[in-house]
Amino acid sequence: PRPPPADGGGPMDFSQSNLFGYIEDLQELTIIERPVRRSLKTPEEIERLTVDEELSDIERAVYLLSSGQDIQGTSVVANLPALMRQNPAETLRRVLPKIREVLHVAGVEMQLTAAVSFLTVLQEESVSIHTYSHSFLHIILQNLEHRDAGVSNAWLETLLAVIEALPKETIRHEILNPLVSKAQLSQTLQSRLVSCKIMGKLANKFEAHIIKREILPLVKSLCQDVEYEVRTCMCRQLEHIAKGIGTELTKTVVLPELVELARDEGSSVRLAAFETLVNLLDMFDADDRSQTVLPLVKSFCEKSFKADESILVSLSFHLGKLCNGLYGIFTPEQHLRFLEFYKKLSTLGLQQENGHNDNQLQLQTLEQEKKYISVRKNCAYNFPAMIIFVDPKNFHLELYSIFFCLCHDPEVPVRYTMAISFYEVAKLLNSGVYTIHKELVTLLQDESLEVLDALVSHLPEILELMTNGGENSGSESKLLSIPDLIPALTTAEQRAATSLKWRTHEKLLQKYACLPHIIPSDQIYYRFLHRMLTIILTNNVLPVQKAAARTLCVYLRYNRKQEQRHEVIQKLIEQLGQGKSYWNRLRFLDTCEFIMELFSKSFFCKYFFLPVLELTHDPVANVRMKLCYLLPKVKSTLKIPTDKHLLQQLELCIRKLLCQEKDKDVLTIVKRTVLELDRMEISVDAFQKRFYENDLLDQEKERQEHLLLEMVYFISTICPFFSSL
Repeated sequence: PRPPPADGGGPMDFSQSNLFGYIEDLQELTIIERPVRRSLKTPEEIERLTVDEELSDIERAVYLLSSGQDIQGTSVVANLPALMRQNPAETLRRVLPKIREVLHVAGVEMQLTAAVSFLTVLQEESVSIHTYSHSFLHIILQNLEHRDAGVSNAWLETLLAVIEALPKETIRHEILNPLVSKAQLSQTLQSRLVSCKIMGKLANKFEAHIIKREILPLVKSLCQDVEYEVRTCMCRQLEHIAKGIGTELTKTVVLPELVELARDEGSSVRLAAFETLVNLLDMFDADDRSQTVLPLVKSFCEKSFKADESILVSLSFHLGKLCNGLYGIFTPEQHLRFLEFYKKLSTLGLQQENGHNDNQLQLQTLEQEKKYISVRKNCAYNFPAMIIFVDPKNFHLELYSIFFCLCHDPEVPVRYTMAISFYEVAKLLNSGVYTIHKELVTLLQDESLEVLDALVSHLPEILELMTNGGENSGSESKLLSIPDLIPALTTAEQRAATSLKWRTHEKLLQKYACLPHIIPSDQIYYRFLHRMLTIILTNNVLPVQKAAARTLCVYLRYNRKQEQRHEVIQKLIEQLGQGKSYWNRLRFLDTCEFIMELFSKSFFCKYFFLPVLELTHDPVANVRMKLCYLLPKVKSTLKIPTDKHLLQQLELCIRKLLCQEKDKDVLTIVKRTVLELDRMEISVDAFQKRFYENDLLDQEKERQEHLLLEMVYFISTICPFFSSL
């Protein structure tokens, strides 16, 4: 039925249009019901699916594989790891041969399930590797060339994992020797693709001379295969093969193949060659880099804007690694050319928006736009690497304009990537970090919460770097030099609060706990502390309320004015501890837990001990229950003999709870808590050996609390006296 009118009353509308609406709704319900009726099993079908309950697990598995339906057979295959754990010998003798039989005619689902189960058996080490290779390896190899590509890949993943564990002799006889025939041109495309991936895996299992004699001839053959898919696949495995054969053979065998593949007619082959070259840069000496790799890279860069746009995204992704990998061999002119190339990529697709009239840009397809966004996103990802490339000292001159463009990019993925890398940029700039203050404010005010979430992850570290002006400078540069920072922080919090993304809001509140180290105490008090209290009182999301409560306690901890402290404490007690809503009283107990964590024992006992005990009389059982869980922590704040009167109050409250509590759940927890409290030992004023570390920590907290207040007293009282003199 449709919902009632908004005012909750009034006559129902039986107009023709409304009636047709009701009929359409009923028809939709009928359509929904039909498949449900059809899916019900007939008695005959239920009979066929029924299995004798007296059968053992092994017998049931054999029966279902022999005469059960496909879904039952798939269930047995999925349960193979459990059968191997329970009874490996019988499973190998009776169940595995049946699975091998069934797999010849099995559908895709059972094949995929079998590949996963075989891998799980290997990972769980239910049998020795010798037994595994004897029993399972042949089945894996038989199914490698399944006509379904997804199934074939699943079995291949299992085989590659098995190769890691197999001894060399088994690999040689069972995998390497048959590989020679499987890699021949006469074999199917799928067979040759599988051979490529297996050879990449075998490269780190044998000595270099065996790879050179038995694997490299196959590698060369597959690099020159007639199908571009095979050449691409083999090219991507050359990285693994190079690491297996060492630098000398890589230079003489792999590099020439890569050079040839980089000029291949297939764009995917050229792309694979380029990416493999970048990944192998460390293995090439200076001569190879300058005479072979650099000319190829220059060629790629030149063609990427003209004839070969397919490589543009990959080139932008690897550019940072490439520039730093070839850094030592660049001439000043080449250095400048690559920097200009990076700048061009960073604004790719934005020329029209920047005021340039280019008729071709108006014809950009959606695919082109996506490609250009990916390129700019990759440039944002590589920005820290490019700072190293130009040297942080030259940042403002060479890269600041690009940094500005990327932080103001119209696309969210680009700004998101800049927000992620902002901390790395700040670290690299060190004493020059002041140059990116404005961009921090810009990203804090970004319209996308994803960008804000990414930036906030390292916000404390970023603000600390900016406060200190970098690692190597003094604390002269303060954040007060960024007039828009505090409004940006408050705006960011309010935007997170009004969104539905409460996790972002929670994280932001947690990170804002760093602000007392960054912003003066008065600013914290007026701009942030009261906001935290409002969130605790009005927000409906528990993790957000808890994050606000903890951050409020941190602000209170570093507040330097006694009257402000008293005011906040009073509000916490009156609005939370004595609040009308039981939810607020529960949050008061959460806040007290944070106070016990952050403040000294004496602070808690002075201001919060008795207000907490008052909640033993709370009318709501959930509040009393939460209090009972908290009582052991409350007792641990006491010191004898100073707090003897508070201990008596605690004992009196517990006795009342034991005698007067009517809720059986609360009473159970009270009794359990009493036993725990009886076992607890209380600290004494003098240090005891067993409590030494905790007492020392507590004494340090108390000293800092007094010191903060004394500093304010000194500044407000003693300093004016001396200045008048």
